[in-house]
Amino acid sequence: MTQTIAPRVRTLVLLFLAVTGALLAGAAPASAHAALTGSDPRQGTVVETAPAQVSLTFSEPVAVSDDALRVLDPKGERVDKGDPVGTGGTTYTVRLLGGLPDGTYTVTYQVVSADSHPVAGAFTFSVGAPSETSVEASAQSSADGLVGSLYGAGRYLSYAGFVVMVGGAAFVLACWQRGSGVRAVQRLVVSGWLTLTASTLALLLLRGSYTSSGKIGDVLDLTLLSGVLQTKTGAALVSRLLLLAAAALFIAVLFGSAQYRRNDEEKRDLSLGLAVGGTVVAAGLAASWAMSEHASQGLQPGLAMPVDVVHLLAVAAWLGGLTALLVALYRAPADTAVDTAAVQRFSRLAFGSVIALVVTGIYQSWRQLGSWSAFTDTRYGQLLLFKIGLVAVMVGIAYASRRWTARLAEPGAPRALREKREETAATVPATGGGAGQEGTGATGTGETAAGTEKTATASALTPVSTASADTDTDTDTDTDTEREKPAAVTGSAEVRAEDSGAGAKAGGDSARAAQLARQRAAVATARQKRLRDADPNRFGLRRSVLAEAGVAVFLLAITTVLTQTEPGRTEQEAERAASASSVPSAPSSSSAQGTGAVTLNMPFDTGGKDGKGVVTIDLDPARVGGNSLHVYVERTDGKAFDVPELKVALTLSAKSIGPLPVVPDRVSTGHLSASGVQIPMAGDWTVEVTVRTSDIDQVTVSKNAQIG
Repeated sequence: MTQTIAPRVRTLVLLFLAVTGALLAGAAPASAHAALTGSDPRQGTVVETAPAQVSLTFSEPVAVSDDALRVLDPKGERVDKGDPVGTGGTTYTVRLLGGLPDGTYTVTYQVVSADSHPVAGAFTFSVGAPSETSVEASAQSSADGLVGSLYGAGRYLSYAGFVVMVGGAAFVLACWQRGSGVRAVQRLVVSGWLTLTASTLALLLLRGSYTSSGKIGDVLDLTLLSGVLQTKTGAALVSRLLLLAAAALFIAVLFGSAQYRRNDEEKRDLSLGLAVGGTVVAAGLAASWAMSEHASQGLQPGLAMPVDVVHLLAVAAWLGGLTALLVALYRAPADTAVDTAAVQRFSRLAFGSVIALVVTGIYQSWRQLGSWSAFTDTRYGQLLLFKIGLVAVMVGIAYASRRWTARLAEPGAPRALREKREETAATVPATGGGAGQEGTGATGTGETAAGTEKTATASALTPVSTASADTDTDTDTDTDTEREKPAAVTGSAEVRAEDSGAGAKAGGDSARAAQLARQRAAVATARQKRLRDADPNRFGLRRSVLAEAGVAVFLLAITTVLTQTEPGRTEQEAERAASASSVPSAPSSSSAQGTGAVTLNMPFDTGGKDGKGVVTIDLDPARVGGNSLHVYVERTDGKAFDVPELKVALTLSAKSIGPLPVVPDRVSTGHLSASGVQIPMAGDWTVEVTVRTSDIDQVTVSKNAQIG
């Protein structure tokens, strides 16, 4: 058999390496966990004149709040105005006050990436020449404080609760259906449900503060909670709570069915229904993570999310089932001890789960890293290597567990122990006989105990033999068990000692017989437990499963940290973008903002009521080809407002081109934009803006802009 298996193992290893190498070698650009990839003005640049706005470009769409982008002057005063707006794609802008003096300005941002993680950072640029600044350009993330720590703990507990609940239920359904009546297993699965429910509620409350202020006092802010419910992460948490209600019903049916006797066909139908329903609920719970975190963004999200669901279910089946097996081995009663067949079934389930973890893990590693260097050069890659090491350790321990399981099934090894169990079981029915039978049964049990157990067990049985002979007294030979018997039993014994009547004596004998029966049952149970624990193979299995569970705790912690860590692919992309945008701190004369963009401010007056204002045109990159155009309309007091109609036209008089009409779309109050504005050739273009403020009040203003 070894010679047959070895070539298969080598083939699987070679296939694993080939697939891994192909995936990592053929990585395409992608990202998950937003990172700043560009800005206008660029980081560290020096521009000749103050820009009208600051733009930031991220690796993926992000959510911005009213205070997400801030620009501070050298004294630390804010010089931005209005709320940040998206200009299409992954670029976001915030407008600046006019007439800014020379000096170094600091841009800070705190946004939420599409995969639900807060991202913060800061950089500087200078106008005219660099200067001293009182602002520290460092990231101030809300995830770094107490709220961030609580949120991380909540994520860990939610994963742990999911694993214990799903894995424990799967162990009962697929491996050990008798376990549905074991109290310890029931408590384990229910505790997993309670942990997942409580942690999900906590995450929902913490989410608002976690992505904004980071203050513990904002946890119960209903305004923040309302905003969270409108986000993808909030919807995922609410969906998880709804699915947990269905999971509660599933658990009630799973464990409640153990109280009723059913024929084989009914049991099969119930098991099939529970398996289908449980799988649907478990997959839905796993999807609440997959649809709101790393898998939902970046490369191939349509494939990555189902793969992530399978990965989470495999983790739960393995680690959660392992936890249930550990509880069964240590806490299950002697008469319902987990049997060898159940352990073997779980061994097969765990093996299938490990295969699923390997396949899905390879895909996820390629997707999140993208290159071999990311394993060692990024924090995500280093954590992933540590996780892979822990999985390898667990697989090694699991191999030892499989060996113990195989020994449990061998017919020769535990034969003596099985004979002792059978002998012990044979003594239990004797408890239902009369006084003479009890005496015989007790004596027989005592003789067996003397040959196989400790002196304490034999001495515990001594009162049983004496009582059956009707020669004991309540003062000389009572054991601790007898002294703790109910008052009714004690009273009847006293009556028997004082009253020599036949009826009173018969009542005392009945009470004594019941007490002796309880003693005998307790002794038999204790013997079965000792015999079970004396099995060296079962003892070895318990130790190896305990070691696996210990490693699993650390493995789950590393997994939780990974979900909050910027993927290696994104980290390397951000580093490359930062390197490309690094420029010497010298004035740039290519444009007013140092990037080729053109900003035109044109006052207008239509002559009617509220007819005065300023229209600002931003044309980027102001070159031949496609350009993005943004229009901002403000009153004379600087407040943004909407006009009934606004049209833009571009004319190149020197070449008799135009006017080329542009109809921008409304983005927000006083903000319109148009993308893909085509400019056919370079030259001095005239930009005309027609503004209508009422049915009859209209004016056209214009300015020239150098394109090319």
